[in-house]
Amino acid sequence: MPDFTLEEEVGGIVAGVDEAGRGPLAGPVVAAAVIIDRARLAPRLLAQIDDSKRLSRARREAVFEALADVAHIGIGQADVDEIDRINILQASLLAMRRAVAQLRVQPETALIDGNRAPELSCRSRCVVGGDRLSVSIAAASIVAKVTRDRLITELARLYPGYGWERNAGYGTKEHLDALQILGITPHHRRSFRPVSDILRPHENK
Repeated sequence: MPDFTLEEEVGGIVAGVDEAGRGPLAGPVVAAAVIIDRARLAPRLLAQIDDSKRLSRARREAVFEALADVAHIGIGQADVDEIDRINILQASLLAMRRAVAQLRVQPETALIDGNRAPELSCRSRCVVGGDRLSVSIAAASIVAKVTRDRLITELARLYPGYGWERNAGYGTKEHLDALQILGITPHHRRSFRPVSDILRPHENK
């Protein structure tokens, strides 16, 4: 389970930063920055904070709602046009930068999940597998995941048939079959295969 060891090592005001949605074929990439007020964090909630991928959807939703009362939260995203223009890595870093900028309290250090950090006005430290080590990063992973799931579910209502409410835009069989039948939407990442493969014959006409 993640703990506050890394936060204590760097000291001061620490934000955990993580993103959700690097791999899907559709929808934005979303990042979250979370500064937890440890004085207000109940042991019961602390015990529930973990890497978002290891939690059920219901548990993520519950933790997401509870975090609003014990943390400063910033959320940023990069849309599909930005992803296609600057690539998914740079778009993820851009979303992280926007998330940190949205914090009402600016951190002294940002703990970034992964091995690449965005350019920030505060210190940053990359932590590979950070969502399983740092409570702050794990909290950010939950906020980013829940936020993105809600966004893609709203898009699913506008563009039914792709199963985004179930697959979050990932390339499942349902989604790939729908691409062949229904075509490409404005929310598909045109730089991602197989979306780019579907587009190519049309572009060459």
